[in-house]
Amino acid sequence: MHKKLAGTFAFFVVGLTAQAQSVSVSKVFADAEKQTQVMLTSIAEAKGSNPDLVAPRTLDNGKLKLVASKDWTSGFFAGELWMLYEFTHKPEWKSKAEAFTALLEKEKFNGGTHDMGFKIYCSYGTGYRLTKDASYKDVIVQSAKTLSTRFNPTVGCIRSWDHHKEQWGYPVIIDNMMNLELLFAATKLTGDSSFYKIAVSHANTTMKNHFRADYSSYHVIDYDTATGNVVKRNTHQGYADESAWSRGQAWGLYGYTMCYRETKNPAYLKQAEHIAAYILNHPNLPADKIPYWDFNAPNIPNEPRDVSAAGVMASGLLELAKYSKNKKEYLSVANTILQNLAKSYRSPIGENKGFIMLHSTGSKPANSEVDVPLNYGDYYYLEALLRQNKK
Repeated sequence: MHKKLAGTFAFFVVGLTAQAQSVSVSKVFADAEKQTQVMLTSIAEAKGSNPDLVAPRTLDNGKLKLVASKDWTSGFFAGELWMLYEFTHKPEWKSKAEAFTALLEKEKFNGGTHDMGFKIYCSYGTGYRLTKDASYKDVIVQSAKTLSTRFNPTVGCIRSWDHHKEQWGYPVIIDNMMNLELLFAATKLTGDSSFYKIAVSHANTTMKNHFRADYSSYHVIDYDTATGNVVKRNTHQGYADESAWSRGQAWGLYGYTMCYRETKNPAYLKQAEHIAAYILNHPNLPADKIPYWDFNAPNIPNEPRDVSAAGVMASGLLELAKYSKNKKEYLSVANTILQNLAKSYRSPIGENKGFIMLHSTGSKPANSEVDVPLNYGDYYYLEALLRQNKK
């Protein structure tokens, strides 16, 4: 357990307390504004004269790491700025959001990645929802067209990675469920059902092949493009092939909840409920509901947490509560997560180059981004707070 975190008993007490009260969303967003001002200064200092660096990703040995637009995380900071504008209605946040969003436009033609939803929908999609800017609509639609080129009808899925070709022929990762929202949006914006059909095919194929009998998810499924058959099931960021990587479980929960919203297919609702049950009933889920980086990590409780997984879980549960008979349970757990994140996992104001959340884990097997801030940890935390505020 991280030295800055309290003991198990303290987490238990916090968890019980959290169920009886809600996070002060106004206070947390006020703090997030302060941190983001720090981040904007940190970005300017770290960027220097390199125009290719467009967004903050994490801290590397205490230094701010910026990434180019092609990085899968490049859209989250712009999305955070849009959410600050959404909550505060302050024009300065809209102006900053527009500026950082514009830096990502060229990605609409980048067919070398499946992460179009993360990059474009979290930025341009959030901006379009708030402004209805017609130019944003055009970027969303073009991005969906580009993403569609990665769909293989024999497999029934969108290809995830182009790297590690020596390891996988046609890899599909559970994370890819999150990129389907872009396709659903494109159908609504254009009336072209081809995007919708690709999203549904991907969701159905993933539901068939990615999940075990207990509704835990594999990370990577490799397919044979000639037959569409599964070649192997394994992991890249989890502890072991048969383990349950925490953020992967959260992606599935969020993804199938979103798919139910967009299609009203009851199979997706049931899938999301089953995934939620797996997560919430797991004996290795801590009392404060902030998961370890993998549910089967060997040294629990002395394993890093993953705040990014917790934020995705909370946001997914808050939406799932809108559709499910288990509403009371989901709202209670989401509230517990958000209360404990606010209490024990946020950065002190003015520190950590302006990141809002601490203690996320990118890839423990690669010893990469372990127990550090991550921009998607911040993004999904703010999204969950907004969803809680609207419920």
